[in-house]
Amino acid sequence: MNSPDLIIRPITADDDAAVAGIIRTVMPEFGADGPGFAIHDPEVQAMHAAYDRPGAAYFVVVADGRVLGGGGVAALDGGPPGVCELRKMYFLPALRGLGAGAALMTRCLDAARALGPQQCYLETLCGMDQAQKLYERTGFRRLDGPLGSTGHFGCDRYYLLDL
Repeated sequence: MNSPDLIIRPITADDDAAVAGIIRTVMPEFGADGPGFAIHDPEVQAMHAAYDRPGAAYFVVVADGRVLGGGGVAALDGGPPGVCELRKMYFLPALRGLGAGAALMTRCLDAARALGPQQCYLETLCGMDQAQKLYERTGFRRLDGPLGSTGHFGCDRYYLLDL
């Protein structure tokens, strides 16, 4: 795919199957398909409904008419007040290296700021090196351990950003 025009828009119910497919394709690529990873979260089946509520937002990235990625923000489960979480930000290989990550990150963090938290947290794992470079370029700093109670005990890298 040669630098397609990328559209970032809020998720709709019609996007649920595509987003679930992206999550179920990308996470195993990085060894994140066992217990303790977001691939098993109940919301994966119905992402639109999961984020169609106050304090949450989820966006999809569309290229050439196809949903090829997505990501969102919502309150950090079991976390301290004022902390949201960057959630389920994944891209199919055809979308990588085109600037979609930085563009979607900006959209998600703008949404987070509008929702009111003071910090944004995320969890990832060793091996997702390009994603971690994006997080660090965006200003996220590494934490020594997890925050909240996401249930993602398979993750081994944690980041926090002051909004």
